[in-house]
Amino acid sequence: MALAFDEFGRPFIILREQEQKTRLRGLDAQKANISAGKAVARILRTSLGPKGMDKMLQSPDGDVTITNDGATILEQMDVDNQIAKLMVELSRSQDYEIGDGTTGVVVMAGALLEQAEKLLERGIHPIRVAEGYEMASRIAVEHLERVANKFEFGLNDVEPLIQTCMTTLSSKIVNRCKRSMAEIAVKAVLAVADLERKDVNLDLIKVEGKVGGKLEDTELIYGIVVDKDMSHPQMPKQIEDAKIAILTCPFEPPKPKTKHKVDIDSVEKFQTLRQQEQKYFDDMVQKCKDVGATLVICQWGFDDEANHLLMHRNLPAVRWVGGVELELIAIATGGRIVPRFQELTPEKLGKAGIVREKSFGTTKDRMIYIEHCANSRAVTIFIRGGNKMMIEETKRSIHDALCVARNLIRNNSIVYGGGSAEISCSIAVEAAADKHPGVEQYAIRAFADALDSVPMALAENSGLQPIETLSAVKAQQIKENNPCCGIDCNDVGTNDMREQNVFETLIGKQQQILLATQVVKMILKIDDVISPSEY
Repeated sequence: MALAFDEFGRPFIILREQEQKTRLRGLDAQKANISAGKAVARILRTSLGPKGMDKMLQSPDGDVTITNDGATILEQMDVDNQIAKLMVELSRSQDYEIGDGTTGVVVMAGALLEQAEKLLERGIHPIRVAEGYEMASRIAVEHLERVANKFEFGLNDVEPLIQTCMTTLSSKIVNRCKRSMAEIAVKAVLAVADLERKDVNLDLIKVEGKVGGKLEDTELIYGIVVDKDMSHPQMPKQIEDAKIAILTCPFEPPKPKTKHKVDIDSVEKFQTLRQQEQKYFDDMVQKCKDVGATLVICQWGFDDEANHLLMHRNLPAVRWVGGVELELIAIATGGRIVPRFQELTPEKLGKAGIVREKSFGTTKDRMIYIEHCANSRAVTIFIRGGNKMMIEETKRSIHDALCVARNLIRNNSIVYGGGSAEISCSIAVEAAADKHPGVEQYAIRAFADALDSVPMALAENSGLQPIETLSAVKAQQIKENNPCCGIDCNDVGTNDMREQNVFETLIGKQQQILLATQVVKMILKIDDVISPSEY
């Protein structure tokens, strides 16, 4: 730390406890930050693309996560370095905004940092590098607009949506049945989409998983699946044209809030007390019957006595249903959630075509399906798989696919995948660099080189010769002036991504470039790091 001296040559202290702090200044700070960012990007580099590898992460309490999703890997990695944390936030914001492309955005930022390091070593000022990157990212985003295609789709012609979702799923573990998964995702999104407003509320799509069965058994249910069973084993397992009372009040005698004490000194008093209780239950069950309910879904539990009564009056019931599920059931069946028995009226009941209880395999797991609802705006994707990791990973993959379908409904422009968009941007940025006088043009060229890192990583992960493949594809793009040439990861035999049907959403790609540039600019602007030193 810097010691300062007054005019009599006595040292005095500027920073408190400075011997306990470490400080990096100038180029050292930038290099340390850049190497932290690059380290994170290097981890994710191998999990990019259809041939990307998965990462296995173990949390402190022993839970194991196996995943290919960039945002999940970084969330679980528990990063300590501040700059590496910025990279984690970068992929998280891509996940929140777009839902897909979380790996690519970090790889891109890592490549930008790597190029910036070379420029800083040559003595170019970091601010000039940051400004050059900013210009280059603007050029790249505008260029993407130009090469993007509009995708027309309607409720009957959903093929384009399915193709784009398949591109997303091809890099995930579910790629052997990506066609059916993509169809499920698209159908789910279209079921809840508001096509006039071009908006999709993904909260209405519930993704539920159950271990057992195989991936191909995954299904889309136009309705709700609740992971509960009927409260009494003898209640009917299937109810047609159900009228559902959705209650948030417990099925038990009212308890006064105040402290109370009942003195019972004779048998008669006890009998009257018991009869009183029974009358309460009778009234409650009778109220539900009078309104015309044929199924009761309750947020709380019931006594055994209430259960018994419900059974005798054959009023099937489900207990301990969570709040979120209750809301979804209410949305799907068009019912109202009733907080008190006094407020039950026939118009507050939800309607469903069929409610059935389904058991799986030889286990005692049963689930209740509520289907053919009055308002089919709430749907459930029900995932089966060999083990828990598989199901969790499939949930994440489905979430990515749902987000892609939503983005296409919001904005139906697409660019071609397989690194073709990045190569095409790289060529455009390279060409534009010559128009800028001054130091910035070095940074713009560096940006063009960094864009090549995504197709490079794709080629590397597919076991191709990275530099050869990339230069061949680049040459082909320049020669044919065709922005659809990308890396042929799956060995189909053609580089044209139009024929391979590999698409990505335009907003996703643009967001990747903008977010990566912003984070890199921020990291480059840091030139002094003061941190408490570790003992």
